[in-house]
Amino acid sequence: MSPADVQQALQILKDNYVDPNAVGDAEIERAKLEGVLHRLGRGAELIGDDAAASKPPPAPLYNEVIAGHVGYVRVGDVVRANLDALNKALQSFSADRIDAVILDLRASGTSTDFETAAEFAKRFVPKGKMLFSLRRPVARQERTFTADRDPAFTGLVIVLTDGDTSGASEVLAAVLRTEAKALIIGAHSAGRAVEYSDFKVGGGRTLRLAVAEPALPEKRSIFPEGIAPDLPVDMPAAEKREIFQQSREKGMATFVVETERPHMNEAALIAGKNPELDALEAQRRAHGNDKSNLRDPVLQRALDVVTSISVYQHR
Repeated sequence: MSPADVQQALQILKDNYVDPNAVGDAEIERAKLEGVLHRLGRGAELIGDDAAASKPPPAPLYNEVIAGHVGYVRVGDVVRANLDALNKALQSFSADRIDAVILDLRASGTSTDFETAAEFAKRFVPKGKMLFSLRRPVARQERTFTADRDPAFTGLVIVLTDGDTSGASEVLAAVLRTEAKALIIGAHSAGRAVEYSDFKVGGGRTLRLAVAEPALPEKRSIFPEGIAPDLPVDMPAAEKREIFQQSREKGMATFVVETERPHMNEAALIAGKNPELDALEAQRRAHGNDKSNLRDPVLQRALDVVTSISVYQHR
């Protein structure tokens, strides 16, 4: 509809609707705002002032070595403290001759620190590559980020994403796929790769609005579609969070490497027994409901890919 058509429709509503109070000027203005917010989707939202002021502490970085040659890094929030932790982890990986790194961005919060995201990317992207640009249309500003140092790691990179991969971590994932040839495994990202600003609008409400947008080379945008994985693997969010919590004490390898158990053989077949089922039932009785059988299929798929590529390269 043209602007004139919209105005005509609104006037007809005001003149003829059965309840004039429902289409008064105040109600129409409120409906306009609600309609604009709905159309902008993730680009704008009204939130309470308390929600705008609350900021949870940043999730820390976690790392370990799995299967002797794979470095696992759960980045946590994309913040400077975790960048320092990443530097230390990559140094230790170099000493241990790690040939593949799995960057887990499934617990990366809502940080929109795109400058720090660029620093994370520089640890994996060849020097001289353009990473992304940050555009502020209202201020007519554009800042470009480029890899200005040699990467700290040059081996195979795999990135894990899901709906909790948001903001700066989405940009990091996209850059690593484009410039470090990283493979992305998991689920679709949040689609919030923008910088937000908060504006108080009265009534105890704050308008959170997208004011700057990162774009990959050739002006390719990430917002609002987000990032689709190269290899989709679904996982319940509650199970993922439980695993992340337990991994601080048990390590992530606990949730991807199954312990050896008896297998079906000819003797068992003749005897009419199934040692696999017997062992599984014994495990269930021993552990009860203590969630010891949790598994991370996303990380497992990543490890399977690393193993497959390693076997192929050494043929």
